[in-house]
Amino acid sequence: MDYFEDSLQHLLAELERIDLLIAAQVSRAREIFTSDEQFRGLYIPEDEVDGLLAQPLGKPRWALEPARRKVLTSKLDAIRQANERRTEESLRRGVGLRLHRLERLFGLDPFEVDALLVPLAVELDLRYERLYAYLQDDVTRKRPGIELVLNLLSPSMEDKLDRQGRFVGAAPLVRHQLVEVVEDPSQPNPPFLAKYLKVNGRIVQYLLGSDEVDERIRSFARMCEDGVTSGVMPADGDLRGRVGRFMRSGAEAGGAMVYLRGPYGVGRQTVAEAVCRELGARLLVADVDLMARDSDSAWAAAFSLVHREARLQQAAVFWKHYDTLLDDQNNGALRAFVRNLADRPELTFLAGEMPWEPADTLRGIPFARVELTRPTFSERSSLWSAVLDGSGPADEGLDVAVLSSKFKFTGGQIQDAAATAMNLARMRDSDSPRMRSHELYEACRLHSNQKLGELARKITPRYRWNDIVLPADRLDQLREICNHVKYRDRVYGEWGFDRKLSLGKGLSVLFAGPSGTGKTMAAEIIAGELGLEVYKIDLSTVVSKYIGETEKNLARIFGEAETSNAILFFDEADALFGKRSEVKDSHDRYANIETGYLLQRMEEYEGVAILATNFRKNMDEAFVRRLHFAVEFPFPGEADRRRIWESIWPEETPRDPDLDLDFVARQFEISGGNIRNIALAAAFFAADGGGVVSTAHLLHATQREYQKMGKVIAHGAFDGHARSGAARRGAR
Repeated sequence: MDYFEDSLQHLLAELERIDLLIAAQVSRAREIFTSDEQFRGLYIPEDEVDGLLAQPLGKPRWALEPARRKVLTSKLDAIRQANERRTEESLRRGVGLRLHRLERLFGLDPFEVDALLVPLAVELDLRYERLYAYLQDDVTRKRPGIELVLNLLSPSMEDKLDRQGRFVGAAPLVRHQLVEVVEDPSQPNPPFLAKYLKVNGRIVQYLLGSDEVDERIRSFARMCEDGVTSGVMPADGDLRGRVGRFMRSGAEAGGAMVYLRGPYGVGRQTVAEAVCRELGARLLVADVDLMARDSDSAWAAAFSLVHREARLQQAAVFWKHYDTLLDDQNNGALRAFVRNLADRPELTFLAGEMPWEPADTLRGIPFARVELTRPTFSERSSLWSAVLDGSGPADEGLDVAVLSSKFKFTGGQIQDAAATAMNLARMRDSDSPRMRSHELYEACRLHSNQKLGELARKITPRYRWNDIVLPADRLDQLREICNHVKYRDRVYGEWGFDRKLSLGKGLSVLFAGPSGTGKTMAAEIIAGELGLEVYKIDLSTVVSKYIGETEKNLARIFGEAETSNAILFFDEADALFGKRSEVKDSHDRYANIETGYLLQRMEEYEGVAILATNFRKNMDEAFVRRLHFAVEFPFPGEADRRRIWESIWPEETPRDPDLDLDFVARQFEISGGNIRNIALAAAFFAADGGGVVSTAHLLHATQREYQKMGKVIAHGAFDGHARSGAARRGAR
């Protein structure tokens, strides 16, 4: 046949030359080994010692005579020429020959190919173990030593000495880990020639037709399935074309690299997959976060194996979480990565969130940085519609526009949230699941960044509009805040106001009023109305006496909040948002820097931030002017206190029909928070005696609340109302 039908047939044909070399050496060895075969290898006969002494330095023990060498060379040349003709025809017919591809991929010369075939023979047929043991005069040495390989393949002493360098670190066979130079454990610190060669296991499997990823990198690297897209393509349709053209031109010049920067789910890997499909390349994804980190050498070995695998698979590499290497503690790993770039595949994608410029690191390599941003409101709406159509049935009344406005998700996060919502629907009704709005909102909250919970306290919204008592104008302001969030994308995006604003498009709100007037309750109501989570941050715990620490704490909070899709509620804002003072010393200067830093982060933040203060008059007016809303929570008057007393009771609480709420509302000037405490205490008093909340229980609980506040009830405050003995005793 004038061509090879497959890669294995080509490999076996090339091994015929190795068989011929082994046969010639075995024939010569039989002539030399004339001593008792029964004890050969166990002792050295006298005539053999004499032969060793007479043998010139470096000359093989069983070097062939010129005539026999000439005959052998002629036969080897005939086989080589025949294989070359069949190889050319096979390639013309489109038959993939893996040994030939390996030779081209790693720049192997004919000697290196044969040096690979000698130890490979053992992996294909165990009879070679006995042949190699015979030629090495040692039944325990079943793998070919370096000396045996050189003896088989080197016709002269000069060639033998020169080719020893093919088995050291910089040579292709070793540098690309095609073969391993191994020491015999029974012979510590052996001479270099006594070490033996072993073909790397992944290379053996590759030559035999396997495309399984090397088991040593399988924990952090995988091949993308052809035709299967991992996520949603970014809305910028021209982006893929620009990246594709850049990579194509770079590949033609020897290679190119692109840094795809953006948050999770924005479509970095999807872009790489699309570009590879257009270029006819496969994609190997390696997750840097999952790689071994015990030493720089471990990093270097992992990088080398990934690059080698990409070459074997004729694939581009997508380095997921590449910015892990940009951490200061991973400087050694970054240097190891750069060193390995010399062996990189033609196409390399880096993916991360941190900004990075290679400076002179990649000088000479075509490099581009591509910023992938979060989708706009209209793009999110389109993504939600497309994903929900493909995820399963959903409520017909689901408002995709409102959902898109409240949760600034990337395409990947939208897919994740839809899948979670469908699972919630299956849990509720496994027979005919149908996503409901509350399940989709719950899924969106679950897929918002949960790390914020490590820096702030999550509050589950329980209050509704009918739970809060405020003047009508203040309630209108709270509803306007909700509408600002609901329709911000329409105003900023569709109506073009985002082009008029240079900073963030979020919402900064001030709640000012005495303690207990409903500031936290209002934040919960807004969160409940919008279907968002609210995180409470006590600023008194954020402020630090150490210079720079306050800014670090605030940076962490706002950094995590960027992807949380939650409302930030800063309580005790007086600890930081006091009136900016005249600079008299370094402490005043740094206090003003902290306030200025917070103002800067609030202006850049695109979420909802609510600041709560008890003393509006102490706040710098220049600061307040840059807020979107300032809501005053007044101390409740008698009419408002009466409404609070009426609304504070759960429907299930048993109450005396003669419960005199008018009296307590008129007589005790307290805030809504105090009223809540009194009502709860009165319920416990009633549970202990009588089972029905009475006015006497309210008065007793009021007395306890005043004691807790350090106040004294004025003499005669209970006059005008019939009190029980227990209440009178509590008033004394």
